[in-house]
Amino acid sequence: MAEDLYQTLGVTRSATKDDIKKAHRKLALKFHPDKNPGKDAQDRFKRIQEAYDVLSDDEKRAAYDRYGADFEKVRGGGYQGAPPGGFDGLDLEQIFGGAGRPGAGPGGGSGGGPGGGFNFEGGFGDFFEQILGGGGGAPRGGGRARPAPQRGPQPGATVRHELELPLEVAVRGGEMEFYLNEEKLGVTIPPGVSDGAKMRLRHQGGPSPNGGQRGDLILIIKVSSHPHFRRNGQNLELTLPVSISEAVLGTSVDVPTPSGTVTLTIPANSSGGRKLRLKGQGVPSKSGTAGDLIVTLQIKVPDSIDDESQALLKQFAERNPQSLRDDLAF
Repeated sequence: MAEDLYQTLGVTRSATKDDIKKAHRKLALKFHPDKNPGKDAQDRFKRIQEAYDVLSDDEKRAAYDRYGADFEKVRGGGYQGAPPGGFDGLDLEQIFGGAGRPGAGPGGGSGGGPGGGFNFEGGFGDFFEQILGGGGGAPRGGGRARPAPQRGPQPGATVRHELELPLEVAVRGGEMEFYLNEEKLGVTIPPGVSDGAKMRLRHQGGPSPNGGQRGDLILIIKVSSHPHFRRNGQNLELTLPVSISEAVLGTSVDVPTPSGTVTLTIPANSSGGRKLRLKGQGVPSKSGTAGDLIVTLQIKVPDSIDDESQALLKQFAERNPQSLRDDLAF
């Protein structure tokens, strides 16, 4: 006796598509041959897949609900003459929903009376020709047997691909080219795209198995590090080296930004670690506004200082005494 497909998946006949999908996922994980070696697990996994293939397809499920285990033969006109075991093996009451034997009215006559029976002029032969596709012959009238309905073209699989971008491209945006399975592709990067963002390219994914459209390609953005700049939300951060004299006397320096070079004024008597802000020179947002560029000063000492310079520094320290660590405590 054929196994009931609903019982195979452990769902009721009124189960929704989501119920069937969840049940299949749970059982497929539980009985996957990789986790359960052996023929019994393989057979169980195969039956689970076959049940899901039928019950997840609206057309196949409807046919299965109506005809039972023989639904594929009925749908495809698969019976040639009598089914295996002869027609006596078929319960027509079950298959045709209690409509009665073909051509049999009350009392066994050929009329379609109150018993609800079918009335086919050609008797049993015509009945199976018209219902099951003609038993190998053409239907009455010389027409061709109608083929079983076919599923339409299916789209290809969705493909995921990590695309690494330089920080400057992620901030400014621009055109990027990359290779996927030896195929050269191009994409326009919007300004301000962040690390981990996903971009969907329609019909650039896997090919269709039967002539449909290609699937989609999902690009997962990975932003590479920059030797000088760092991103913090919509702001950019830069550590700017300055000399002792520049920090003490003050100066103006040219600083590169996403929109071009900008002149930054360093006030006199600036200590290391001081932060200066360049408004609107950070990462652009979807609204068009941009964050800021935060510049942190870093005082750099020369690798070597001659004796005269050391003497001048000593004089400087004596003339400008400082108490820098009086409040330092643990």
